[in-house]
Amino acid sequence: MHVHQRLSRLRLMAPSIAQCAVGAAIAWLVARDLLGHSRPFFAPIAVVICIGVGLGQRLRRVFELVVGVSLGIGVGDLLVARIGSGTWQIALVVAMAMAVAVLLGSSSMIALQAASSAVLVATLLPPGGAGGFARMVDALVGGLVGLAAVALLPASPSALATRHAKGMFAALADALRQIAEAVERRDVSLAVDALEEARTSQKHVEEFRQALDTSTEIATISPLHRHRRRGLQGYERAARPLDHALRNTRVLARRAISALDASGPLPPWLPGALRELAGATLTLRDELAAEAPPEKATAAILAVASRQRSERWGFSADVMIAQLRSIIVDLLQATGIEPQDALASLPPLDARASDRSAGPQPAQEGPARAPASPDEEDLHGANVTPMS
Repeated sequence: MHVHQRLSRLRLMAPSIAQCAVGAAIAWLVARDLLGHSRPFFAPIAVVICIGVGLGQRLRRVFELVVGVSLGIGVGDLLVARIGSGTWQIALVVAMAMAVAVLLGSSSMIALQAASSAVLVATLLPPGGAGGFARMVDALVGGLVGLAAVALLPASPSALATRHAKGMFAALADALRQIAEAVERRDVSLAVDALEEARTSQKHVEEFRQALDTSTEIATISPLHRHRRRGLQGYERAARPLDHALRNTRVLARRAISALDASGPLPPWLPGALRELAGATLTLRDELAAEAPPEKATAAILAVASRQRSERWGFSADVMIAQLRSIIVDLLQATGIEPQDALASLPPLDARASDRSAGPQPAQEGPARAPASPDEEDLHGANVTPMS
């Protein structure tokens, strides 16, 4: 990872780091000075686990943290008071705490917290008395302080979603442009490069989904950003169709490799249509970031849709056209158009072309340089829009 990428990541995580630092200090003060606990280390630990430096569901973390800590302390106190501390006792305490968590149907987070809490009881903390209850309270205090830090020292939910959305939009636009260039220059190696780069795009989708979940959670918890909830709706609406568009683009790249290897005719208008869709993708990115209705993006995508034709160009070319139509429908849905209306925006294919262009097929024409059968990741979720 280059230095500028590391610095960019640090800037992205800076709000969470600040929340962890401030929240941990406050939780320690509350548990020690207000509640009178002498060593409330569970409180700052709970803050860090609740907030984290990643993206996730913090409300659920608080619940799992408190349940896991309580379970581990209870099992640890009960066993250590009777069998003492030592090597085999630690093994038994950890096994029992995790086993109880699993039997209760708990998540892996609860099981891990139960095990770590039981280890602390078995190695560092004297069992019995009110210590176990105090440590449960510390975990709860830390979790609540963590939520308060998210609410009162929040990252902007809109900015968080927008930063992560940029990678997804850029990946889609770049892939469409690269395929357009490969088709225009009839260069198979460019199409192969486009496919390989497009395969890395799924990480942007996953990061965006996590960021969107966290942004929605912040807008729900924080009174300072509750008004941002409406601005996130555009991203929520676009998330799944954009994922589908990226998957369809990967399949389009695969078919471009086959078509170029077969040296058959390709529609001369195809590169221009792909570049227009790339431009419309970036326009949609900008309009969503500005929390504006995606009118310009919709108009640009509809313009590409209206110019679709029904000529037959051969199997691979026909499938590429069908895949392009699927991407158009995906992008229209990302702007908020209903699936039926998005499909209706495409001119119907003639009967013979429809039979041949129903969607991408795994078979390859000629000595294609790509693998004979598509990777599951390329096809999963692809061609999800029915063809008219």
